[in-house]
Amino acid sequence: MALSDWKSDRLERLRRWLLFVLVLGLLGTETELVLLKHYDEPWQFLPLFLIASAISVLAWHTKRHDRSSLRALQVIMLLFLVAGFVGVGLHFRGAAQFQLETDPAMGKWDLIKKVMRIESPPVLAPGVMLQLGLIGLAYAFSDSLVRRSGGNEDEIPVNRRNS
Repeated sequence: MALSDWKSDRLERLRRWLLFVLVLGLLGTETELVLLKHYDEPWQFLPLFLIASAISVLAWHTKRHDRSSLRALQVIMLLFLVAGFVGVGLHFRGAAQFQLETDPAMGKWDLIKKVMRIESPPVLAPGVMLQLGLIGLAYAFSDSLVRRSGGNEDEIPVNRRNS
């Protein structure tokens, strides 16, 4: 086995692991959000919608493995990053409003410390969207098939391993 074949095989194995971890994270997060009834307000539907979209796009990309499905995956994963940052802000704001209702005289630093330790809503929970987005982008970026194609073809050539 040539060195380039060995590297290609290792990259494909890593890509499969990234895909497995991504799908596991998507399914687990979607399940948790549904069980927690994370759909009371319109903003709370965003992660549910993005996760369902990501699963659909991953199925499309796995089946077709073309440039448009890869681009759709990259866009969805970038939206995951945005949703993660927005979610942290929304969770922080919700927790801060609740704390200020209970103690309007609370100072800013005390408020920040209290909000960061509160369990509901967990301020950093939307960080899972950041993690999933980064894993998805790593999966998409590591697509050696895209890097080997000249960038002009619609179809990404299929990697054939030597048996």
